[in-house]
Amino acid sequence: MHAADYAIVLIGAGNVGYHLGLRLHEQGVHIAQVFSRTMHKAQALADAIEAEATDQLSAIRRDANLYILAVHDSAIVEVATQLTDIQTLVVHTSGATPSTVLADYCTRFGIFYPLQTFSISRPVDFSQIPICVHANNPADLQQLEALARSLSPLIYRIDDAQRAILHVAAVFVNNFANHLFYIGYDILQQAHLPFDLLRPLIQETAAKVQQQSPAAMQTGPAVRHDQVTIEQHLAYLQKYPDYRLLYEMLTQNIKKEHFTNGEEI
Repeated sequence: MHAADYAIVLIGAGNVGYHLGLRLHEQGVHIAQVFSRTMHKAQALADAIEAEATDQLSAIRRDANLYILAVHDSAIVEVATQLTDIQTLVVHTSGATPSTVLADYCTRFGIFYPLQTFSISRPVDFSQIPICVHANNPADLQQLEALARSLSPLIYRIDDAQRAILHVAAVFVNNFANHLFYIGYDILQQAHLPFDLLRPLIQETAAKVQQQSPAAMQTGPAVRHDQVTIEQHLAYLQKYPDYRLLYEMLTQNIKKEHFTNGEEI
């Protein structure tokens, strides 16, 4: 991946593309060109990684060894239709879209999926990020593994079916969990209490499941079958019907799963 004649075209300069571009450049991987529909985004990333910038799909270079599509799922096919003459490897970074959406447009295709939540404004530690790879032929899979190893020690061969399941699980532990953080934030804001009160609890909750199963670490009134506390909470949540419904659903699910009781909250 560090050969002088090896070049990547990075298509997308959003959250994933931005961090992926920075990390590749940091590791000495040559990115020849960055594409974004918004020229200032393409130029900002290109300037940071010594690459060429473009906002025109028709201007994408044809001489790269690898094309990484770090774009919204809905844009993958649109971009791929502009790459039908490409004979080298084309991959996308989506967790939910199968690699086979590229099959009608690219002879060599695959997946390069860093499993993490990305925000441009927040640095990430790639050494702690699993990178899931897949390709439609063994040689390209090895190429992707070699590239992934330059970014992270956590490399996994994950096919389309497995990645779809992984993405479902990821939505639960990231997107849904973050929404629950928002609900907690909103409830405290309405009561004129600072969210800082909950930050240590959030940190400890995440820390505990690094060493133990989530089932073993489950605490709270639902796992204790503390109906008095549950009814108090539900009474308070009458003013928040949507939150109340979520509280009821999650409480019933925890009860049904018969989680192991730990330290109480």
